[in-house]
Formats: sequence, C-alpha cells, structure tokens
Amino acid sequence: MSDWEYKPAADLDQRPADQWRSLRREGGLPSLLAHEAWCAVTGAYLRLFHRFRVEGREHLPACAPFVVVANHSSHLDALTLAVGLPRRLRERAFPIAAGDTFFVTKASAAFAAIFLNALPMWRRKCGSHAMETLRERLVEGEVVYLLFPEGTRTRTGEVAEFRAGIGMLVAGTNVPVVPAWLEGCFAAMPPESKLPRPRAISLRFGRPLSFAEVANDRAGWREVAGVLEGAVRALSK
Repeated sequence: MSDWEYKPAADLDQRPADQWRSLRREGGLPSLLAHEAWCAVTGAYLRLFHRFRVEGREHLPACAPFVVVANHSSHLDALTLAVGLPRRLRERAFPIAAGDTFFVTKASAAFAAIFLNALPMWRRKCGSHAMETLRERLVEGEVVYLLFPEGTRTRTGEVAEFRAGIGMLVAGTNVPVVPAWLEGCFAAMPPESKLPRPRAISLRFGRPLSFAEVANDRAGWREVAGVLEGAVRALSK
C-alpha cells in the first residue's frame, strides 16, 4: 500500500492578491512556468553582463528542506542566489523578501510571488507567528529558503551583524543551513543605484551546518546567528 496522500494546496481558498502575500503560498503550473522562464532570462543576463560563476554547488544538499544564508548588499542578491541553485531545486526555492519593499502594491506583489517565487517578511510588523509559520513549513515541507540574515542591504559593502531570526527558523531542527558568499553584487548594483553596472559577480557555497543540538530559545537563536555570520564571512577569503 502506498503512503501517498492527497492534500489540497494550503492557499487554495485565498484570492490571488492574498495568495501572493501568503507565507504558505504554493505556486501552480503557470507560476512554475513563469518562474522557470524568469530564471532562464536572468541566468543569461548574469552570465553575459556579469560573467557570473558559481563555486561549491557540491555542498548543497541533494534534496529539500534546507536553508541558504548569504551576505546582502544589492537587489541582485536574491536573483543571483536563485539562479545559482541547480534547476531541480529552483521550483522549491523561496527567497524571503522584505514585504515593505516587494509586496506593497498588487503589481509588485504579483511580480515578486510569480516570477521571483518570494515570500514576504514584514520588517516593521513581523511577529513571532510569522516566524513560526515559516519554521513549520520548513520542517514539514520540501522547501528551500534563501535568506539574508542581516535584514537589509549593507550601505558600505561590509557584512552587518546577523539577526537572531535565522535562529528562530532552524535552532533545534535537523534542517541543514548552507552559508553562501555573494561577490560583486555591491559593485554591480549598490543600494543607491537604480541600474546595474557591468561588474563580475560570483557565488560561493560552503559546507552545510546543522543546529539540531542548539536550544530553541533566545540564547540559541543568537548562537545560530553568530555561527552563520562567521561561516559566511569565512567564505569571502
């Protein structure tokens, strides 16, 4: 007897505008095709305009769930991380994006959800319930989160302190966390720039880390953030 079980989509009864902003959004075939097309176009752009290269793909887990954390300096970061994943993982990859930037209007929310496959994190009103929802989905579902624990883009090019939110997601779980380093995104498109410049961009994945033995409390969350910040910084050398 098969263990297969039919389950309706978690966002089945929501209107499209609500689905785009839902942390439990499940893309259908049209969204999948749009996302694949966007990744193909973005990948070609990155290779031709930024001489994009990826190192360390062998460190990525063979299957979901897992989390990728990276330094954050540019609007190019999430695009670069998504394109840097193997194609077999892209449909399950969800960049965690600033809701107050990418999900304010219906048009921007539709673009972020359909093409980028992003999930919103509202920085000014993010409660514990949102982190709990993301954690539950990560542990129970076959998803990949692309996350920038600094919380916002650096204005200097230097890595800022990682926030404890990443610890709230993975402390005490068996979910692997892969540190990654994005090189060149700040030079190509710093925060004050509206258009990218033709600068080389590279992505380096490190070995996955586990935090199953770390307590799921405030001290544990800070420990996770500190360890991952150090791992990401180490990849820049």
